[in-house]
Amino acid sequence: MADGSDTTLTAEHTDQAPNGLVAGIRSFAAGHGGAKAVIEYVGKRGARIVLVGEDGVWGDQFATDTVVARQACAKAGVTVENAWERELMDQMRPSNDLWRSMARRTMAR
Repeated sequence: MADGSDTTLTAEHTDQAPNGLVAGIRSFAAGHGGAKAVIEYVGKRGARIVLVGEDGVWGDQFATDTVVARQACAKAGVTVENAWERELMDQMRPSNDLWRSMARRTMAR
């Protein structure tokens, strides 16, 4: 009977961040005076990268998983925050269109 020492499970991850994802993050950061990111795990869909520009505008990108999301942010030169800190949330400025769409959803319930 084997003792299991030769069957060690490793968490090797060989996926590379897609160039299109990196380019999208770089483009957002360049267009908004820099950016910070928060990565959110969204189950089987992968990971959502929420980008907050220095000007308060925000947007998002999707990656296949959180490791790929972190790699893409690193390649794009965008700092990844560990959580939604108050300072980052205060920096966000939702557009008027977003406020209107949120109001319609609330009123429709």
